[in-house]
Amino acid sequence: MATVDALVRAATKRFRTAGLDSARLDAELLLANVLGIDRSGVLAHPEAPVGDGQVARFEAAVTRHEAGEPVAYLRGLKEFAGLALAIDERALIPRPETERLVELAEADIAARLLSAPRTHGAPPIRVVDVGTGSGAVAVAIAVRLRARRMLDDVDILATDDDARALDLARENAVGHAVADRLRLGEADLIPASESPFDLVLANLPYVSTEAMAELPAQVLFEPRHALDGGVDGLAVIRRLVAILPEVLAQHGLVLLEIGADQEAGIVRAVTELPGGWTCSVEPDLAGLPRIARIARIARIAT
Repeated sequence: MATVDALVRAATKRFRTAGLDSARLDAELLLANVLGIDRSGVLAHPEAPVGDGQVARFEAAVTRHEAGEPVAYLRGLKEFAGLALAIDERALIPRPETERLVELAEADIAARLLSAPRTHGAPPIRVVDVGTGSGAVAVAIAVRLRARRMLDDVDILATDDDARALDLARENAVGHAVADRLRLGEADLIPASESPFDLVLANLPYVSTEAMAELPAQVLFEPRHALDGGVDGLAVIRRLVAILPEVLAQHGLVLLEIGADQEAGIVRAVTELPGGWTCSVEPDLAGLPRIARIARIARIAT
């Protein structure tokens, strides 16, 4: 009978031959998923026997991943910001670098709530997550604010132009018990009727059309419309920037994920807005430009 270690070793070899990154980790995650345990169980019991039915299921998953299908889609989940999120081909797979967006958003909301006592009947801080996809950012923020007992003072709207993605976001909101505190809306960017917002968050498509052809095979399994940002990768982002004067509250803040080579482009787009605006870019953990912070200059001066 096959053992855990033998299966992991064989799959790792196949993944390396196929040129896949993190071959050993992927093999361990896929086997853990088939066995219904977490990865630590695979690591702790390398000599454990694996039944024929489970071996067959594992081999099928290995073959699919060998052809490029992402591990997250094969498992049906992805870890993000400390949460296990449901994920499938309806939405982009959440990336580790996007966790920085969650951290910055949480910090801004907390600072607003702690800067002055909240009076009874005070309007909530209004947050919108544009292009929410799986709901990863919105759900993670809601869960963190709930843990800090701040969620009652915040109104979160998550939008997407894809109804199927919104269904997935709803599943994640339900799965993490924040469905009653998170509004979902099908929309192109931000509905004018919902404005203004104190905090605008977005992880929109920012891969250039030309670069799409150079992406790893695994990425091409994900929804193209969630990746392709046009000629320079900023087509959708520019549309969002253009409406900021209408949708952002006077003292509002925008946190926008961008590509590592797009800092100059986003700064240029912001400087073209009417009135005074400021734009700075925060690095990700790799030191690459990643999160654009956009606000009216009036907000900085106060």
